[in-house]
Amino acid sequence: MAQIDVPLVRAGFGQTSRAGNWWVTPLAVFLGFSTFIVYSTWAALQGNHYEFGPYLSPFYSPLIFGDSPHALLSARPSWIPVWVSAAMLILWAPGGFRFTCYYYRGAYYKAFWADPPSCTVGEPRKKYLGERSFPLIVQNIHRYFLYLAVLFIVLLAHDVWKALWFSGQFGIGVGTLVLAANVTLLSCYTFGCHSMRHLIGGVRDRLTGTPVRKRAYDCVSCLNRRHMLFAWCSLFSVGFSDLYIRMCSMGVWSDWRIF
Repeated sequence: MAQIDVPLVRAGFGQTSRAGNWWVTPLAVFLGFSTFIVYSTWAALQGNHYEFGPYLSPFYSPLIFGDSPHALLSARPSWIPVWVSAAMLILWAPGGFRFTCYYYRGAYYKAFWADPPSCTVGEPRKKYLGERSFPLIVQNIHRYFLYLAVLFIVLLAHDVWKALWFSGQFGIGVGTLVLAANVTLLSCYTFGCHSMRHLIGGVRDRLTGTPVRKRAYDCVSCLNRRHMLFAWCSLFSVGFSDLYIRMCSMGVWSDWRIF
């Protein structure tokens, strides 16, 4: 069979032979991620309206200091600057987990850096650097952020437990369900992580001889197949949880007691 050599020609920025609106997905990712970053940064800098009754915003959990029954320390340590809120002390951990996430990396590389804007679409640079050099080589610490993310799932689950008690009496409010849904989605996102999948079963060549590990691996793989869905749903839920508690604290919304 005759062979034909086809020269590889690098297209200019945005040039492609693709049909259809390839730019819709990266634009949606850019708008969605930017909205969350702006809101979460603003909420973290406020330092107020992060609790309402037994509810505590996930942006501030665990609450390091503050005039609140949720706080670990009742007073701000003298060495912490006044402009530093309690949220700023802890958000680096869940934020680092998301920022180094395998899915999010592929998404925001396209949406923010156009690297490339989409598959088979010309990008604004001529050299591919990958993640083998600084600063992107730092992305490899994702597996360590996973351990912190699991710890935060435990802390947020404890917040749901506290959200079941109103002045010492058991009850369920809309805020309780909001926080419970948030923990559920965050758990699906965290335990479906690629690093979690490797931690459970990727270190072994065969899983058939370890039925418990095999069952756990199948469960993580099931969540991993919907990793993108849980990534965005949990991003929305953690932002909405803070918004709900903030609106209730400000008196804009009323928390309806279901039970």
